[in-house]
Amino acid sequence: MPFPRPWPSARGLSHALWHGRSVRAQLLLVVVVIELIAGLLAGAVTIIQARTSTRVEIAASMELAQLLVSEAVALMQQEVPAEKFLADLSSPLRLVRHVRIVVKDAAGAPLPVRPPAGEANAAQDAHAPSWFAALIAPPIASRDVPVIVNGQRIGTVEIVAEPRDEIAEVWGNTVALATVAVAVNVAVIAMLYVLFGRVLDPLTGVARGLADLERRNYRVRLPRPQARELAAITDRFNALAQALEAARTENETLNRRLITAQDDERKRTALELHDEVGPSLFGLKANASSIASAAAGLPDPVGGKLNERVRDSLAIIEHLQAINRSMLNRLRPMALGHVSLRDILAELVQDRARQQPQTAFAFSADKLMRSYGEAIDLTVYRCVQEGLTNVIRHAQASEVSIALGEGSADGYAGEERATQLTLTVRDDGRGIDPTAPLGFGIRGMQERVQALGGSYKVDSAPGQGTCVRIAIPILAPSVAA
Repeated sequence: MPFPRPWPSARGLSHALWHGRSVRAQLLLVVVVIELIAGLLAGAVTIIQARTSTRVEIAASMELAQLLVSEAVALMQQEVPAEKFLADLSSPLRLVRHVRIVVKDAAGAPLPVRPPAGEANAAQDAHAPSWFAALIAPPIASRDVPVIVNGQRIGTVEIVAEPRDEIAEVWGNTVALATVAVAVNVAVIAMLYVLFGRVLDPLTGVARGLADLERRNYRVRLPRPQARELAAITDRFNALAQALEAARTENETLNRRLITAQDDERKRTALELHDEVGPSLFGLKANASSIASAAAGLPDPVGGKLNERVRDSLAIIEHLQAINRSMLNRLRPMALGHVSLRDILAELVQDRARQQPQTAFAFSADKLMRSYGEAIDLTVYRCVQEGLTNVIRHAQASEVSIALGEGSADGYAGEERATQLTLTVRDDGRGIDPTAPLGFGIRGMQERVQALGGSYKVDSAPGQGTCVRIAIPILAPSVAA
């Protein structure tokens, strides 16, 4: 048996009606609530005053009717027969408002009243709703006035309070005032809606500006509104954006200096390995070869043992030379700075294609400069190198595409030329597990690219391949390689 759904609590209802809404909606809701309270108070005051005025009006009408009955009896009883007098008595009393006149004979039976022509539809006036009449209507009152002619009671005039006309009049006035009040309030709410929108529009601009800051667009600036409080908020926002922009520029400068210093250190280390370790290994290899030549003339078994030791030494020297070349290539590709960026990347891709013949490699690079500076060139080279290494080791891909080119850059308006170098490495392999931690290679490339003010993004899903997108901003005239 399913349990009945509980009613929302007062706190939950207030949260739904108030929290989560815009400031404009909250202000308008406050205005509407105030107007509803004011309308209820005005209605209560109107009802109280209407009840009082209705009681006063009915009491006055009763007094007037009784006075008219007394005067009519005094004027008409002199020369009029009693029967005709009673029949005509209701005629001068029919115009008295808010009362109902009933003429009765001596036995207490009411006499029929025939209204004059044209007055038959007079009773079909507008009437108020029953609930309004119940709030306004006073207690039903009646008076019996005896009709005495020549000392003899010939009948009775019953005066009964009839407040329907007065209540209908009050209802008509209330409806007219309520219609005017509703029209005015609707117009006021519409004006407040427009006014609140104009006043609060700078806050919407601040929200959009904060979204731009979240996207690291620190060049955004907001126009200064006329309202003093909102102008202060806008000024603080613009100052914050300017400070963030200055901090980003300073960080980019420091990071470029750090990368340059690291690259210079790697260059010096590679130069020492090339100029010092390389010749030394070559000298050892030459000496070992000369020893082998000298040992060739020695008799066995001394010559054989010496040749065996020389071959072992040459193998070790060749292994050290291979390690030296690998270290040189990892520290700094020797062709970097001497060959165009496109050619050195094409050579790297071809080398990986030879190592992995079962995978199809495609490389495209159009309208590139010969070089973008050592920091950017080396970063792009390392990113391609790391991307291809990850594909070969983990992706199990059949196709790999590498695309490099220039495109428009965001957030550099006003410069002589604002472009970015975009690199995409895409494969159709098994993808990356989203729960797997990033490797040191990817993390290192991210830090290096971000240090140059760029972005490093990896899109992957299990079984759907991997796409690495890199964008590095450049500020230089484009010269095709």
